[in-house]
Amino acid sequence: MFQKMLENVRGKCPLIHNITNYVTVNDCANIVLACGASPIMSDDQSEVEEITTICGGLNINIGTLNKRTIESMFLAGKRANALSHPVVLDPVGAGASKLRTETAQKLLEEVKFTVIRGNISEVKTLASGSGTTKGVDADVADKVSEENLDSAVAFAKAFAEKTGAVVAITGAIDIVVDGKKAYCIRNGHPMMSSITGTGCQLSAMTAAYVTANPEHPLEAAAAAVCAMGLAGEIAHARLSAQDGNSTYRNYIIDAIYNMTPEQLEEGAKYEVR
Repeated sequence: MFQKMLENVRGKCPLIHNITNYVTVNDCANIVLACGASPIMSDDQSEVEEITTICGGLNINIGTLNKRTIESMFLAGKRANALSHPVVLDPVGAGASKLRTETAQKLLEEVKFTVIRGNISEVKTLASGSGTTKGVDADVADKVSEENLDSAVAFAKAFAEKTGAVVAITGAIDIVVDGKKAYCIRNGHPMMSSITGTGCQLSAMTAAYVTANPEHPLEAAAAAVCAMGLAGEIAHARLSAQDGNSTYRNYIIDAIYNMTPEQLEEGAKYEVR
C-alpha cells in the first residue's frame, strides 16, 4: 500500500501551495521536490487564493506567525475547501503563546483540514479548544511511549473523529489515525531532533502525498511519516565522524530524493491498531 502512495506522488507530481514559516521554507520546498512533487511558496493576501486555485493541495504551517500571513492562511484555506483540495495543518508551537494557540484553534474552526500533523503537546492544545477533552486525553503525557501508547492512540482517534481529519502525532513513536484505524510507526532516528524543520518538511511532504492519493488520506499520511523516518535512518547511516547536523539535514533530503517505492514498502516499520 505505501509503495503505491509514493508511486502516485512521482507519477502525478502534484503542485503544492505552502504557507510555511521562514525558518524552514527552503527545506520544505526541497523536500517537496525530492519526493516527486512541485512546491509553490506564497503567503501574500493579494495572491494566495489565486495560487491555491492552480495548486492541487495546501500546506499551512504557523511556525512564524504575523498578522499579514494569518489572514492569508484563512483566505487560502477557505479557497482550498471550496475547491475540495486537501489541506494540511501544522500547528507549530500551539500552546506556547496566545497568538499561536488562538490562531490554530480558529483555523480548526473555519477551515476543514485533511491532515493535522504535530507533536503530542501541539495536538493536545488543539483538542482542548475543540471540546474533545472530556476524559479522553486526561492521562495522555506530553511524550508518546510504549507505556502510554494505548491511551495516546485513543486520544488521537477521538480527536480525528471530532475534526474529521487524519491526525498525525509525531515523536519517538509516530501515530497516524482516522476515527477508526491507527498506524503506530517506529521509523526514524533520535538525531532528527537536532535539525530545525524535520517536522515542517514532513508536513509539506504529507500535503504532496495526500494530494496524490485523495481516496486514501490515512494511508497517504502514514506513508509520508514512514518515508521521513526511513530517510532519517538512511541519512544517519551515511554520516562520517566529521559530519554534523547540517550534513544530516542534506542527507535526509537526498534519501527522500533517492527513495524507491519498493524501499519505502520494505523499510516501513508499523503496526495497525
